[in-house]
Amino acid sequence: MTETPDTKTAKPGGFGRYALALLPLIVFGGIAATAAKMLYDQDFHGKNIAEIPSALIGTKAPSLSLPPLEGANLPALTDAAVSGKLTLVNVFASWCIPCRDEHPILKELAKDGRLNIVAINYKDKNENALRFLGELGNPYQAIGIDPNGKAAIDWGVYGIPESYLVGTDGTILYKRVGPFDEISLKEGLYPAMERALGKPAP
Repeated sequence: MTETPDTKTAKPGGFGRYALALLPLIVFGGIAATAAKMLYDQDFHGKNIAEIPSALIGTKAPSLSLPPLEGANLPALTDAAVSGKLTLVNVFASWCIPCRDEHPILKELAKDGRLNIVAINYKDKNENALRFLGELGNPYQAIGIDPNGKAAIDWGVYGIPESYLVGTDGTILYKRVGPFDEISLKEGLYPAMERALGKPAP
């Protein structure tokens, strides 16, 4: 049988064309499956997807040399304020609604004598930060201001509030993105503190 132009063009299989057409659906399906697994883990296994892994965990914390919050009557946030202490470095701002929601938890944590809590006040106005602390109380042992966000960049901040647990040797042990809640305390911060101290909470 002699091949005609029509049979020549029809001969190459159509499977490749179908595969190309299906490719976007396959990619979308993969993304959807990944998102569904994250939600399933969060809803049914209690995993908190806000606890984003950080490349800084296990490394030395960035050096701290931030000016004090004027009027707060607290030390500036420097390396000396965290040296040799198990420290929670909390990044907050008065304009941050989740920071306000988290603040009562930080006040409770401040009662734990094992933990030194300090703050980076992020892109805030001095008077607004003072008003925030005046209304909600002050859980911090030192506060440093970061008006341009440079320190936040050094610490790899995604958004605020954000907190870092720093060991007595200056190593970052744990990171929390977003406000603390009961689950993140129970499954994240407290176990990290216990590992750092080598003993369970009293």
